[in-house]
Parts: sequence; structure tokens; C-alpha cells
Amino acid sequence: MNPLISIKKINPEKETRNKGFSLIEAVVGIALMGIAALGLAQLFTYSILVNSRADEISNATFLAQQQIDSLRGLTASELNLLTSNKSDELIDANNDGTYDYRRITEVQLVIDRWEVTVIVFPGENPEKGADELFQNPSQYHAMANMSTVISR
Repeated sequence: MNPLISIKKINPEKETRNKGFSLIEAVVGIALMGIAALGLAQLFTYSILVNSRADEISNATFLAQQQIDSLRGLTASELNLLTSNKSDELIDANNDGTYDYRRITEVQLVIDRWEVTVIVFPGENPEKGADELFQNPSQYHAMANMSTVISR
């Protein structure tokens, strides 16, 4: 007999049953996977909310920039007409019948230039006065607050 080859006799009566997982191990594994899946589901829900908020802020910033760009195209006499009071607009961005944003614009003449401030709020405070919102933008959750100077 070759010493390098050894033959092991297997006794079928002494064979142990260590193949596979027990029912308890499988249930514990499934429970751990379920807990991990719940954590991921909460993370996905949170990311959807954050993305929605970022989209709203992006739209509000666009609306503020759009207003400033339109004011830059006005003549000096047209800008002077806007200095008398704040412009207050309710905006339905997606045409669903509800106001999504409220844009308040203030134009002030300072010596030889116009200082323009545009603040965009969520459309949820239509009963509040424009002056009150304009004085406390952080209290009413302003989504965009832009200022610029226009000179002629």
C-alpha cells in the first residue's frame, strides 16, 4: 500500500448531521436582515424628503433670480415707480390651483443706484402682511433671499 494515499473508512452510523443551518439560525438571520431593511427604508424616506426640500429651494432661488433679471431690464423711470412699495406675488409654479411660493420684492433708491431685495417664501402664509414677512424672513422660513444693486 502506498504511504502517500490513505483511505479512510466512513462508518455510516457515526456520521454527524452538521450540514446546513438550524431553524433558529435561519430565523435569527431573517430577523437581522429585516432590521437592516427597515433601517434602509427609513434612510430612503429621509432622502426623498431632503430631495423634495432641495427641489423647492432650487425653484425659489430660480424665482428670485428671475425677478432680479427682469428688474435689470427696466429703465430708470420704471425702477423709480417700483420704489414706492413692495411687490407681493403669489406664485402657482405647477398650475395645480395652490400657491407654491410667495415672492416679495423691494426696490429702494439710494443716491444714484437701486438696491433690490427679493425674498421667496413658501405659499403657506398668504394671510401675513408683506412687511411682516420681509422684516422676519427666517421666522417664516424664507427659501431664497437675494439682494443686488442696479445702477444706470
